[in-house]
Amino acid sequence: MTADHTRAPVLEALDEYRRKGHLSFTPPGHKQARGADPAVREILGDAVFHGDVLASGGLDDRLTRGRVLQRAQELMADAVHAEHTYFSTCGSSLSVKAAMLSVAGPHEKLLVGRDAHKSVVAGLIISGIEPVWVEPRWDAGRNLAHPPSAEEFDRAFDAHPDARGALVTSPTPYGGCADLRAIADVCHRRSRPLIVDEAWGAHLPFHPDLPSWAMDAGADICVTSIHKMGSGLEQGSVFHLQGDLVPPELLGMRADLLGTTSPSVLIFAGLDGWRRQMALHGKALMGGALELAAEVRAAIEEIDGLHVNDRNDFCGPGLADDLDPLPGVIDLTGLGITGFQAADWLREHRHIDAHLVDHRRIGAQITHGDDRETTGELLEALRDLARAAGDLPRAPRVEVPSPPELRMEQAVLPRDAFFGPAESVPVSEAAGRVAAEMITPYPPGIPAVLPGERLTEPVLAYLRTGLDAGMHLPDPEDPELETVRVLVK
Repeated sequence: MTADHTRAPVLEALDEYRRKGHLSFTPPGHKQARGADPAVREILGDAVFHGDVLASGGLDDRLTRGRVLQRAQELMADAVHAEHTYFSTCGSSLSVKAAMLSVAGPHEKLLVGRDAHKSVVAGLIISGIEPVWVEPRWDAGRNLAHPPSAEEFDRAFDAHPDARGALVTSPTPYGGCADLRAIADVCHRRSRPLIVDEAWGAHLPFHPDLPSWAMDAGADICVTSIHKMGSGLEQGSVFHLQGDLVPPELLGMRADLLGTTSPSVLIFAGLDGWRRQMALHGKALMGGALELAAEVRAAIEEIDGLHVNDRNDFCGPGLADDLDPLPGVIDLTGLGITGFQAADWLREHRHIDAHLVDHRRIGAQITHGDDRETTGELLEALRDLARAAGDLPRAPRVEVPSPPELRMEQAVLPRDAFFGPAESVPVSEAAGRVAAEMITPYPPGIPAVLPGERLTEPVLAYLRTGLDAGMHLPDPEDPELETVRVLVK
């Protein structure tokens, strides 16, 4: 039967709820805005509260006999060529953990690209899975990691034939993409599943000029953040499944273990509406975004001191296999300022928020929600930044280690280190000790230090100098990094 993508089961059920005038004596306690604080109602509007109902016993009946959520998930699966889809209102941070726990268990091995997001590391801590780290492809000149190659995963499986599966991140926050079909083939030759953390790839299924997306490339599980490059609300995530290597009932059970029992119908509605929007108009919307991004990239290239990284920069032997052009990664080396300085200046002086920020780059993400008015403001702000850069203080130097120096020994399993007996020591005395915490420059959220890694001076120097330059480190016990949490000797 052909799926009817003009339908939006969650939105339709919300509309019916309102039209029938349901009177709730259940949570949420604001009772359709009537009990909400007036000042909150003035800022948020009542529509937010009107859409905030129970998923079961509200949106659907207490036994979910209307199959509202199930029908919405089935339509999403059809739209992106998956066999099963699950909605998450806890972001892809939950979705990727559910995927990991459905493939491996405590003390079982999982191949993981070392450029994984901190949510993957949190999954290792929660599960007790033993990571086998697969090295990303490192561009030493640009100080940038691209997804590991299929050959690296093949070698890792040869060295660890008992690994239960593999996890790769593609696209990266910088837009670099892996050859997912080749990696899936490596896994499937051994009857092992491939998990793809495709949090940045919600838009990929909807235009042929975008990189191939995980389900079409043969991955078994794919995790996607609809709020990143799509139209969903923050925390809106989906994870998809195909093939017979991971039972759908098992994946659903693992997700239920981690997920909230009070999911947000508002977030469900955003996911449902995004699917309908993309199924009906996705190719045109994504085509427009690609054309606009190409115009913006060309215009930025005309600004002295700025360079937008392109396929020639990011793709090729030893680098990424493909590139998503929409993240718009701008190299500021020619201006002599850091990404931290640029992001702060743009926000303070032009009310422009950049997303990805590091020691030499900012990200100006273009989506189907942009137009020539918004991108025009961005371009004017970047021109102003280029003119102002000479008056900014000299950029503090960030001591970025070489690729070999970045990689530290995984001396203890992440879970054992995180929950083990620990103490805080001065950062000057931390080299040689085993970390008991995660330390993550954010964004993009790829940990520099994992629990269980033996700390080295080059990595500690990178974090100290990065912090002095404006790097954000949200997760260590001491955010000023005067001390580091380590295992007791």
